[in-house]
Amino acid sequence: MTTNAAVTVDLPEHKLIAPVWHTALLVGLFLLLTVTGALFQRSAKANPGALQQHPRMWPVYLSLIAMEWGLVWYVWRGLRRTGTRLRDLIGGRWASAKDILLDAILACGLWALWTAVTSVWERWLGASHAASIRTFLPERMPEILLWIVVSISAGICEEIVFRGYLQQQCRALTHSGLVAVFLQAVLFGISHGYQGVEATIKIAIYGALYGLLALWRKSLRPGMVAHAWSDIFSGIIAR
Repeated sequence: MTTNAAVTVDLPEHKLIAPVWHTALLVGLFLLLTVTGALFQRSAKANPGALQQHPRMWPVYLSLIAMEWGLVWYVWRGLRRTGTRLRDLIGGRWASAKDILLDAILACGLWALWTAVTSVWERWLGASHAASIRTFLPERMPEILLWIVVSISAGICEEIVFRGYLQQQCRALTHSGLVAVFLQAVLFGISHGYQGVEATIKIAIYGALYGLLALWRKSLRPGMVAHAWSDIFSGIIAR
């Protein structure tokens, strides 16, 4: 152990961390969400007046938090079947304040890079927002506070599910870290298909950037921080 660098735990590259059927069920769930989201997006565009009024959002936000942690629970159940620990999947245990500072700097750099990518994208293609989610962003203070909880949950849970579980599982199946990054990024984009085709592509790029950082750093921690802040910023400040 060292006090100058984050402690990392290397999982065997070619060892499956969960049964293949367990991963297939998770992928199937994301595909189902894509189809459902696409239908919702189509309905929202066909009936724009139906979403003009801001609905009560706390039940939606609470259900999102429950869903995020439910996915982590499902991943954890799969990991138990192979004796893999969740903390080893996260990696990068902090041994000093310097480790925390380094991951915070990496998180800021990753968020800045994603912001630059988004800016270039919108300059070329124009800014857009999915019709199905526009009215679901927070407006009142209780909603804003709950949105922060949603964002933190998403930052932790989605990094565990995609950059942790799926990326490691795909790496074991394909014997390639870069292919694993690509596959989990595609699944990450697909899982957000309810936001529309353009958003799906952007989010897949987002997932690839976060996957590359996790592959290099051998830790999900900087990605968790950047992910949570990105959601907080886009939902409260940037809107």
